[in-house]
Amino acid sequence: MKLSLKNNDILNYMYFIIALILAYWLIGLYEIFMSKPQVEAELSLGLVILYKFINDFWSGLIVGILFFPLYLISNFLSRKVASILIAVIFVVFVILHFSLVKYSLTTLINLGADVLGYSFDDAFNTVASSEAISFVYFLPFIAFSAVFLLLYLLLKKYAKASIVLWSGLATLLIFGGITFFLSAATSEKFQNKTAFLVTDIIKFQKDKNKLSAYNFSERSDYPLLKPFNSPDVLSSFLNTKEEKPNIVFIVVEGLGSEFVDGNNYSGFTPYLDSLIEESLYWENFVSTTGRSFGALPSLFGSLPYGDQGFLEIKDTPSHLSLINVLKANGYNTSFYSGDAASFDRKINFLEYNGIDNLIDESSYGSAFEKTKANEGGFTWGYPDSAIFKKALQSQSIEKQPRLDIIMTLTNHEPFEYPNKEEYMKQVDDFVRVSEKTDALKEQILSHRDIYGSLLYSDESLKDYMEAYSKRPDYENTIFIITGDHRLIPIAMKDKLCRYHVPLLVYSPMLKKAERFKSVSSHWDVAPTLLSYLQHNYTFKPLKEASWLGQGLDTVKNFRNVKHIPLMRYKGDINDMIYKEYLFANKELYKINEDFETSRIEDEALAKTISDSLMAFKKMNAYVTQHNRIFPESLNIYSVSKRKFSDKELMFINKYAEGKNFDELLIIARDLAFDKEYETASLLCDYILNELPNYTEVRVLKGRIHAWKGDYETAEKLILESITRSPFASDAYAAILDIYWWSDQEHKSEQIFKQAIKNEVEDPEISFKMAKAYQRKNKLENAQKIMDSLIEVYPESAEYKNFKSGL
Repeated sequence: MKLSLKNNDILNYMYFIIALILAYWLIGLYEIFMSKPQVEAELSLGLVILYKFINDFWSGLIVGILFFPLYLISNFLSRKVASILIAVIFVVFVILHFSLVKYSLTTLINLGADVLGYSFDDAFNTVASSEAISFVYFLPFIAFSAVFLLLYLLLKKYAKASIVLWSGLATLLIFGGITFFLSAATSEKFQNKTAFLVTDIIKFQKDKNKLSAYNFSERSDYPLLKPFNSPDVLSSFLNTKEEKPNIVFIVVEGLGSEFVDGNNYSGFTPYLDSLIEESLYWENFVSTTGRSFGALPSLFGSLPYGDQGFLEIKDTPSHLSLINVLKANGYNTSFYSGDAASFDRKINFLEYNGIDNLIDESSYGSAFEKTKANEGGFTWGYPDSAIFKKALQSQSIEKQPRLDIIMTLTNHEPFEYPNKEEYMKQVDDFVRVSEKTDALKEQILSHRDIYGSLLYSDESLKDYMEAYSKRPDYENTIFIITGDHRLIPIAMKDKLCRYHVPLLVYSPMLKKAERFKSVSSHWDVAPTLLSYLQHNYTFKPLKEASWLGQGLDTVKNFRNVKHIPLMRYKGDINDMIYKEYLFANKELYKINEDFETSRIEDEALAKTISDSLMAFKKMNAYVTQHNRIFPESLNIYSVSKRKFSDKELMFINKYAEGKNFDELLIIARDLAFDKEYETASLLCDYILNELPNYTEVRVLKGRIHAWKGDYETAEKLILESITRSPFASDAYAAILDIYWWSDQEHKSEQIFKQAIKNEVEDPEISFKMAKAYQRKNKLENAQKIMDSLIEVYPESAEYKNFKSGL
């Protein structure tokens, strides 16, 4: 069989490529037009357009070359089929490219290999938080696809072959020359978004394969394990009391250092700024990741990253954390957030570390109001004021000492919060009297919702701290306040400020406030706190640890004695702070004492840092893939997940392959109804290993134990479900059934009162309680419940019949 193309066929394919490039250019112009104002214009508008056009040209050309063999083969079968096939494929590329541009316009970063680090649900929530999905939302996608097809048809009808060929060759030569001589043209911010996504994924997989190629089979050492001897740097600043202090961590979403303490975007956190003046404050402090997924493992475990963030490691390696060590020393540990703790798998980390109390989105009642949903109906959960209020209600004075972890939420897309218009008006008032530059004022006004969220979040923090100051335990509490990373949607001055976050240690125990310009990171917090506590209070001695951090540096002058590899996003460990230098994606920058960077050329130094970064990557891969962080034989602190045997995994895979957890729950329920209890319970364990707060699964597992006659375990599981999700009606219904079946109905009344207190409005629960009263011969109580039910459901024959039989 001989494949061949006529000149007209080749020309037809060229029209497709040119139409794709022109569509990319139009999308590029749309991106430039829709971009938010910058504080400083690094390049003229003309150069920005030129650089983007160059990158889009090469991307469209490469796509065309890659799909030419497919066009050749399909053209042999049918010219019409070939044209339709290529048209469909190129339309997909136009839609993909526009989607990536929309993502970049919202987040001010290009989407890359981090897309591999999110589950479908997490990815959907992230997109939904930034965009209101509606028909209008999809109109630009349709429009640019139609423009591409129209351009192709116009070229095919009106373009002359000779003009197309000569102009194409000239563009190739001109753009090729500019690309060769002007390295700035290939900068990340000018790259074609589709090309960046593909190349970044390829680079990630290449690095992953390279690391996987290293032979670790002969190693069994623990390279991070060392004697715990972090210096106690806090004692000299604190008036230590006899009783162990409460520790309160407040991790503020998106709080970058640029927004506090008189820095470039400051003025919208007046309370926090005042608190800085009364605290130990690290000016040049960094988060270890550019997204929230790294905050918990770094702050509390000083842990490595794994492939895509420590939280994404399915089989959690043995490790220590501030949470489990403090718990082993008598601390009551709690975590508070307003979103679902399953997002980013936070709950898996917290459960492994034995958190005592986990308050997340499922733990708020009708007294709290969720953040307003966007046009697409999405909301992350509860706003900061609600989170702080819930924490105040739940922080027990009786259960001391305490470790409380509060993660705020509001400074995140879609930037919705209570009284939003009022806070945005405050932004307008601030800009009106501010002495900031006109360019900066314009930038602030273009993000009124974001700066308003900072004001709201700051006021929520103030209300919390003022309320806490009235508590008797305030005088013996240490507050640690930091950001998880720097706000994404506001333009960044350099590649370092994404990680630059404040760190405050505030306490009534402080002797005096101090400022430090020396560099430290989230990794250094846990070793420092634990060292202070172990040196000043009765603590079970921690002889060995595997922290990546050495402790906070309290030198007042600017210096950095640490090597800090940074994970910009899930899967990307290509940045590193090394002494007074930042190595970012193979580019080298000098860091000055104001924590600003300037590009430098030093091949020898760049190679030294690159080698150091690669050594970290190898160590990171080894310890996380082979469970070599901290020996399990020494780990008396953590709660291991359920381990499955090979036989059990065979049964699990039989049902779980190709199914999501919701589908697997239905399968488990059907198996339980068919009395295949062991298999159903096994599937429940499998789901709960990944989603510990999946109430329906835990309830099903409890019912299975009850059906088997193991009422004690069943009761324990269902009561745990109620503790985890106090407003889930299924759990209350299940426990009432179990008390009936096990002849423990004397306990039913207390559960029913708890359901009423939590405003769980489910007629099934009331009906079950009425039946329980009937069986206990408390007919008057049953009558009252049935009267209430029939008043709401007057047509229910079942309720009427039951009442008449009382």
